[in-house]
Amino acid sequence: MLQVTCAIIEHANKILICQRSTSMKLPLKWEFPGGKIESGESKEECLRREIKEELNIDIIIHSALTMVEHHYPDFSLQLYPFVCSLQSGKVEALEHAQAIWVDVDQLGDYDWAEADLPIVDEYLTR
Repeated sequence: MLQVTCAIIEHANKILICQRSTSMKLPLKWEFPGGKIESGESKEECLRREIKEELNIDIIIHSALTMVEHHYPDFSLQLYPFVCSLQSGKVEALEHAQAIWVDVDQLGDYDWAEADLPIVDEYLTR
């Protein structure tokens, strides 16, 4: 069971979403950026590190949403989502096919990784 964090990053009334690269599992699916928690690392430390590594930006973490447990055919994960805001930097898609800012009402228009779908729903209804 993978322990993974993800960030719903808000900035200028938009949300940052990322498209997985063709070399990743779940190629070209959309997701909220984040990554695996390393040994001895808090969820918040993991999220700040992963966002810096993947997107070269700094974030402020505001609140947690409901953890999602999801079972894909070849792996399972517990995904810990956090609502965040952009602190500094300009987004660079260093690991993803692309990273884009979208309006909140456009979130339903993308082909999301299955584990991210409950997070999209919770975010839209809160």
